[in-house]
Amino acid sequence: MTEPIYDYDLAQALDGPEAIAVFLTDALETGDAAYIAKAMEVVARAKGMSELARETGLAREQLYTSFSVRGNPTLKTTQAVMRALGVDLTARAHAK
Repeated sequence: MTEPIYDYDLAQALDGPEAIAVFLTDALETGDAAYIAKAMEVVARAKGMSELARETGLAREQLYTSFSVRGNPTLKTTQAVMRALGVDLTARAHAK
């Protein structure tokens, strides 16, 4: 007998700024730009693209494009989205 397979959407688990911050911190630590952009897309969906577009003043299409695997969001876009998500972009000394 085969077990049923369920679709899991990580965006549903990101239910607040703390969860989003942990998720994005892990993504940023990879140093992989495509992975980070995809993680940003996941948290943008968690917030809701329409709501995020409204709060940032950016077009939904721009958000989808910026945070796709091939996207390359500007720092200005990233900062606006992070602010709307309720998280800060911070720096710390690189661990060796």
